[in-house]
Amino acid sequence: MSENQNDQFQKLSAPKGVPDYAPPQSAAFIRVRDEFARQARIAGYQHIELPVFEDTALFARGVGESTDVVSKEMYTFEDRGGRSVTLRPEGTAGVMRAFIEHNMDRGYLPVKLNYYGPFFRYERPQAGRYRQLQQVGVEAIGMDDPLLDAEIIALADRSYRAIGLNGFRLELTSLGDKDCRPAYREKLQQFLFELPLDEETRKRAEINPLRVLDDKREEVREMTADAPLMLDHLCEDCRAHFDAVTAALESFGVPYVINPRMVRGLDYYTKTTFEFVHDGLGAQSGIGGGGRYDGLMAQIGGPDLSGIGYGLGVDRAVLALEAEGVQPDGLDRRVDVFGVAIGDEARATMSKLIDELRAAGVSADMSYGQRGLKGAMKGADRAGAKFALVLGGRELESGEIAVKNLVEHTQEPVELNTAAVINAVR
Repeated sequence: MSENQNDQFQKLSAPKGVPDYAPPQSAAFIRVRDEFARQARIAGYQHIELPVFEDTALFARGVGESTDVVSKEMYTFEDRGGRSVTLRPEGTAGVMRAFIEHNMDRGYLPVKLNYYGPFFRYERPQAGRYRQLQQVGVEAIGMDDPLLDAEIIALADRSYRAIGLNGFRLELTSLGDKDCRPAYREKLQQFLFELPLDEETRKRAEINPLRVLDDKREEVREMTADAPLMLDHLCEDCRAHFDAVTAALESFGVPYVINPRMVRGLDYYTKTTFEFVHDGLGAQSGIGGGGRYDGLMAQIGGPDLSGIGYGLGVDRAVLALEAEGVQPDGLDRRVDVFGVAIGDEARATMSKLIDELRAAGVSADMSYGQRGLKGAMKGADRAGAKFALVLGGRELESGEIAVKNLVEHTQEPVELNTAAVINAVR
């Protein structure tokens, strides 16, 4: 084989920082994602399917050019038409664009939407920090009501608890609004400009000083330890809004801690801002979060409507479950019913029966190939089935099929027809 041919057949692998979810781990991934989406539907949030890529300007204007997401992490390229497009790094800006484009403000407000899928950021890969990350998000658009903020936060909290997580905490703050943030921004900049900041950090302080408070370098954190905090400089309306949110959360029984130094990674947040943290994940402890984004829609060319939402990290939630040693119920069950047939005639009959069970909504599979009884029953065990259907020559002659309850370790003969079998396994 030539060197070129050898290169052609080298082992291929997934792109760096992009995880595969293969069985059995994929079962946990699907369970987490679907439960997050189910909780959103229960609360009245309708699904919206978003493009995987958008016009680059949407994210530059909506997310904020001073953020690391826009300045360093976006997958941006020119398409064949010469247009600059970007793989979506987050979901809110895309939802806003769709809301504007489809005139959703003409209906009943707030409009409640949910979405899920992959998002893309060129980050340094590490455990829980991927270049293709999976999220489930919700947005409630068109109403500035602190009870709506509390609903969103409680929904996120309930979503985590629904998958079996307990070792997380909710951190909460307020980032003010257009009335009180400018004065605070000026005060914070005055403080920062007196510090011996490096050139890049000083430039960041000029563009968005709040981002300096999010700097992870120890020397910067020490210098900004006494920095003025937004929570201490809220206007009367923002303070009343935040107090109403915390009061509602307390009435819902949702525990939280105030984190006045919280700065989310996106520029559009105002007022209520929150993050869910799990210390079992090490440095990448954030498992989801969100906040209110009054002014974002007007910023990208739409009506001046407020909104609030969150993004829950599916990847991080799966890792958090592993850290807690929690396995959601039923992950070891691929199907409920597994068919074991011995002999060609029995196999043909079983194949038809399995197809009819599936048509009736019963999850079912069967053993393929010329396996004996013992080997075929291993397939039932590996599928995690509740019931095994055993069919051989003797059963065909009697017109019955053996139904084994693999949970209770019992067995009974059942008439060999679909209705009788369905009745026996439900």
